[in-house]
Amino acid sequence: MSRPPHRRSTGRTISHLGGALILLAGVWGFGLFRYADMIPVEVSNPGVHTDAIVVLTGGSGRLDEGLKLLEEGSADLLFISGVYQGVDMRNLLEAYRRNPQDLNCCVSIGHAEDTIANATETRDWVREHDVKSVRLVTSGYHMPRSVLEFSYALPEVTLIQHPVFPAHVKQQNWWAWPGTTGLIVGEYNKFMLAWVRHKFMGLTK
Repeated sequence: MSRPPHRRSTGRTISHLGGALILLAGVWGFGLFRYADMIPVEVSNPGVHTDAIVVLTGGSGRLDEGLKLLEEGSADLLFISGVYQGVDMRNLLEAYRRNPQDLNCCVSIGHAEDTIANATETRDWVREHDVKSVRLVTSGYHMPRSVLEFSYALPEVTLIQHPVFPAHVKQQNWWAWPGTTGLIVGEYNKFMLAWVRHKFMGLTK
């Protein structure tokens, strides 16, 4: 006894939907591993001097690295993007055991709350200070999305990636570490949303 036509149609629809979901999951998984390969594992141009250093706050070791680079003469200016509202430069530098009087001439801060705003407030600061090259300091796992946003906001500026590597992020065999896996999956999803926004919508927010 054959099934009624509407049941056969429903079955085909479910089968097609299941196949499409499996295909999408496969494409997403392939993209995830491609994204993981984009995460830098070292600083590629440590000796190149730039007009400015830009540090994106939000991860361990980033600001310390930026201050060290400034003190070593890797750039003449430092912009710290993403400082908490209510924290001024003096408080920030004192918290990192630096003398504000020594760095007052060279350090500026911004209060962006996400990576998109990091890029836009840096764009405004860069144009105000006639900066043509930037050493971008952020965590390695955050670098691909940061470069995407900064390249879109600052196409005329040369970007040099300067990743830092928090001890709790296990980049080697990352899929074996649940915490790192969750971090990279979250960054990958945000990266894809940013890519779609820039590619198809031309929006900055």
